[in-house]
Parts: sequence; structure tokens; C-alpha cells
Amino acid sequence: MILEKIDQLAREWLEEAGNRIFMALEQSTVEVEAKSDRNDLVTNVDKATEQYFAEKIATYFPDHRLLGEEGYGEEITSLEGIVWILDPIDGTVNFVEQKRNFAISLGIYQEGVGELAYIYDIVGGEFYYAKRGEGAFVNDVEIPKLAEDNKLEDSLVIINTTAIRKFPQMLSVIQKARGLRLYGAATLEYMAVATGRADAYVSANLAPWDIGAGKIIAEEVGAIVTRVSGSEMVITEKGDSFVASPSVHREILRFEI
Repeated sequence: MILEKIDQLAREWLEEAGNRIFMALEQSTVEVEAKSDRNDLVTNVDKATEQYFAEKIATYFPDHRLLGEEGYGEEITSLEGIVWILDPIDGTVNFVEQKRNFAISLGIYQEGVGELAYIYDIVGGEFYYAKRGEGAFVNDVEIPKLAEDNKLEDSLVIINTTAIRKFPQMLSVIQKARGLRLYGAATLEYMAVATGRADAYVSANLAPWDIGAGKIIAEEVGAIVTRVSGSEMVITEKGDSFVASPSVHREILRFEI
């Protein structure tokens, strides 16, 4: 029953948050700051969106915890109980510069297990959703399970420049693949793999809020999610990320540094 209530309210809050974000773009009320460097941006809209969720969660589920990018949640290193993992705007540079290719990302974990996930591409009009064991959907249409026999040579891959510098074998992966694509938002790159628009995505350094929802959705359609080494991913830890359809995941792992 608790997950049903969370699902109901999360959808309502995501819709409201999406409307607020869209309105901020329409009314040009976005204020931009740099965090660690000029490419690490945060806006007043990121902060307001996370604060909105923090207040809602505290009101309706006071025993739940929030792990968010902008500091309105808690310092969380383990996932006991129910934890909401939120990126209020994934792809903030895109949000600022392109006014598209960004999304709200929300994953719900219970005792360390991903139970519910939502990725809302507001401008693109795509609402991705998954519940553990019940499949994944975009705009209420079920996403098919990924093929088991894709080949790298027939695949599009998404590998950011930092990952190419950190993992030299990725140059060979790109050369063998059909093509390279970049979106600039981890959530949408995860969804490209989940929906079969790409077969692999590699990033050198993602935080829990970047992948908290994407991991649940991708795994629900049969994608494999690990570190680049093939080791298990600990969702509360920052680090590299590798998601791919099963056969392409195996093939890329065979490339050596």
C-alpha cells in the first residue's frame, strides 16, 4: 500500500514540478550560478524544484529520506528504509543553453532495492516510469524488452569525452560501433538505451541522483548496469557508469585497456 501511495503522489508532484519548470522557461525567470566550475551549473529552478519535493516528502512521509543534488535532502551513504533519490533538473547546461534535453529524475528505493522510477522529459513530452517487476513505460506505452543478440558493429553508442579520456578502450569501441551520439543528460542517455535508440552508454563520473531512476527503468527492460569494469554498481556512490543491452555489454567488456 505504501508504494501505491508514493506512486500516486509522486506523479502529482512531478506534473506540478514540470509545469513550474516549463513556466520558468516561458517567463524567462531562470537565474544561473556556477558551482565547482563554469560548466557545473545550478539555477534557481533546480533549487526550487528540489525544495518543493523536500517539503512534500517531509509532509506526507516524514520517516522517508531524500538524497538530492542541491542539498535539500540528507547526507546518505546507505539505503535503509525508504529513500527518494532526486535530480530536480538533470542536464542543467542543456536547460540553460538549449531549453530542451533535460529531465526530472526520481527513483524510490526501499531497503536498498529500486522499487519505483520516474524520468520526466518535460519539453520532449516523454514521461518514463517503471515499477519493479512490472515493466517500464513511456507515456503509458510499455517499453519492449531489449534484444538479446545485438552486435556492437550495428549499434549506436553514447560515450562522453571524459569517459573516452579515462578509458582508452572506448576509442576502439567507438570505431567498431555504427555511430556515436551524445545528449548531455545522463537520464536521457539511460532512456536512449532502455528504449533501444542506442545500445550502450558509458560515463566516467555520475552521482546517485544521475542514475537513481535510470538504473531501475533500464534494468526493468533487460539492460545490464555496472561499472565500466563490469563490477556491481553501488547506487549511493559516485563513479563511472556502463549501461547496455546484454550482448553489447558483454562485447564491450571484452575490450581491454
